[in-house]
Amino acid sequence: MPTTINHVTFDALDPYAQARWWCALFEVEMDPEDFPGDPAAIVHLPGGTGILFEQVPDGKVVKNRVHLDLTPDVPRDEMVDRLLGRGAAHVADHRRPDGSGWVVLADPEGNELCVERSAAERAGRG
Repeated sequence: MPTTINHVTFDALDPYAQARWWCALFEVEMDPEDFPGDPAAIVHLPGGTGILFEQVPDGKVVKNRVHLDLTPDVPRDEMVDRLLGRGAAHVADHRRPDGSGWVVLADPEGNELCVERSAAERAGRG
């Protein structure tokens, strides 16, 4: 059996709040074993890989060396607007006139994520 990724881990000041934000993004339920004040919280994604948030005493200082690139099931700009409405911050815009490109956002604790075009947009249907 090949090696697989169990989860990707991010440092967090508030793991539970981070997990709640990301669960809302992926439209999945919180792990019933996670609770406010817990030093770790996980987001279980469809397909088995998870996002784990572990508590650290210091906030984010520099750009992430690892981040997630998202392919939404809705048009890219709709997802960007949705995430901004949920507390994401706009970091950079790499959209091109031909519709390609991506938008860099940050979650409530400053972790970067990129929102790419949806599959429909890539196929010219969106």
